[in-house]
Formats: sequence, C-alpha cells, structure tokens
Amino acid sequence: MVFRLALMLSARAFMSSSPKSFMLSELSIMLKFSGSDVPSSRDPGRMLPFSNDDEEEEEGDAYARHEVMSLPDTLPKVDFMVRVRDESIGGDNPFKWVTFTSEDYFKGKKVVLFSLPGAFTPTCSTYQLPGFEKNAEEFKKLGIDEIYCLSVNDSFVMNKWAQAQDLKSVKVIPDGSLKFTNAMNMNVQKDNHGFGQRSWRYAVVANDMKIEQTFVEPGKCENGSVDDDPYGASSPENILKYLKGEDFDAGA
Repeated sequence: MVFRLALMLSARAFMSSSPKSFMLSELSIMLKFSGSDVPSSRDPGRMLPFSNDDEEEEEGDAYARHEVMSLPDTLPKVDFMVRVRDESIGGDNPFKWVTFTSEDYFKGKKVVLFSLPGAFTPTCSTYQLPGFEKNAEEFKKLGIDEIYCLSVNDSFVMNKWAQAQDLKSVKVIPDGSLKFTNAMNMNVQKDNHGFGQRSWRYAVVANDMKIEQTFVEPGKCENGSVDDDPYGASSPENILKYLKGEDFDAGA
C-alpha cells in the first residue's frame, strides 16, 4: 500500500503537463502494485507476486538450487582421461593415455564412490582414503565389488597419491575437468584456499550405476571459512553402518 501511494503521488506531478500520460501511468502503477505485489527480498528492484504461491515457490526453488543441488538418481556417463602403465612402451616413463568411461568403472557392479576436495590434503590423506583402504575387506563381505576415490585432480596427481598411500584395494579416478563433479551437482569454488573449482565431500553407494544411498557432508558452500570441509557422513565407518543395516548419518 505504501509503495502504491508513493508512486501514485509521484505520477500526479506530471498531470498538468500531460493528463493523458498521467492516466496511463497511474493505471499501470495501480495494476502493478494492486493487491499483494511486494519487492523481492533477494532483489529489491524486482517484484514478486506474494499472492501467487506457485510462482513464489518456483522462484524460491531456483535460488535454493543455486546454493544446494541434489545428486542425480544414477551416476553420470562421462569420460575420464587416465595415465596407465604399459611396459611395452619401454623407457623410464612407460605410461600412455587411456580413456575410461563411467560404465568401465561402475556398470554391473555394486560400488562405493567417495569424492573429496583434493589429493594429498590432510583429512583425505589421514582419515578418509586410508579408512576405506583399511576396511576394504569388510566392504567386500557386505557386497561391495569396488571402492572408488574421485577427486578434481589430474591423473598424474591421483596416481602419485595412490602410490604414496600404498593402495591395494581402493581405485582412484581423476576428474580434472570436473565433468563428473559438475554432472553430480557437487562442484564448489574454493578460491579462498587457492584451490579453484573442486568437489564437495560426499559418497554414494551405487548398484549398476543406480545410486542407492547418498552421504553428503552438510554445509555445501562456495568459498566458505577455513572450517568449510566437514567430515563424518562420508566416512567409511558411517557407510559400513548403512551396509550393516544400522543407524547411519545420511548427511545433507
């Protein structure tokens, strides 16, 4: 009502010079602000129809999706560029580039896939990756065929990290171009740490590409504080609880 009155009074200032223009302007203002139109709290210069529940819900959902996106129902189909050792090449660096697909890794298998902010980072190297490696046999007994660790790093870095961790069971997947991470809606900016674009920490249990259960760490954000990397829901201990039918934390 206040907005309508203020604008109507402003419009009347032009009445003496152009009565016809005034009538049209006042009619337009009354139509625009009549009833329950209110300024958007997100953008004061844009009006949202408060009385139209469907339209407001649509607007709110769009902003929510911008901040927190849900994971898809199936693992996305993308290509990964991987450095693979090939002794037939000879020399000091017998490696070649091989393209692996999502189907190569996940199709026809029940898998645990966990994704993290970066190779060689403290939580990932001290707790999460070693924890999955240590519990690999228990995961196998509970029906898991493979355990995969994915990070937004190139294949050179992921191979060296796997070597440094002395991995025997967990397999690493390089997603340096963020194809998979973007398709999973888990891309976040970490410029505050000088990381650039990375993956939010999460895990899934998937069977033949179909996601059965998600474990997303809460608080997904862009360029958060130094404490913006929670760890718990995607831990191997928590996922084992799920596979055993015990109470578990699904996270966000």
